[in-house]
Amino acid sequence: QVQLVESGGGLVQPGGSLRLSCSAAASRLNIAAMGWYRQAPGKERELVANILRGGRINYAEFVKGRFTIFRNNPWNSVYLQMDSLKPEDTAVYYCNYVSDRDLSYWGKGTLVTVSS
Repeated sequence: QVQLVESGGGLVQPGGSLRLSCSAAASRLNIAAMGWYRQAPGKERELVANILRGGRINYAEFVKGRFTIFRNNPWNSVYLQMDSLKPEDTAVYYCNYVSDRDLSYWGKGTLVTVSS
């Protein structure tokens, strides 16, 4: 079982920045991928960005150039630096962990609200 602890959400004005953090805890970590998804009211959950074990990074088109995902070493955490935030970025952001056995785990989510 993998536990994910997220932090960093909150209220920010348009154009502002936030950094989300997610740490994974388990007796043994075998990370295939870690990343962030988001779900806005009335919409489906969607990928924001993730990092694969080989180092490849994927970004959704709507965050390219504004958000940056990075990890620590040794790898047990992933971070999402969000800059130039827009009202349409308002959503609950979920941390996701995928094991080398293709098991997927989710954090509880952290709310990001972009509003003036």
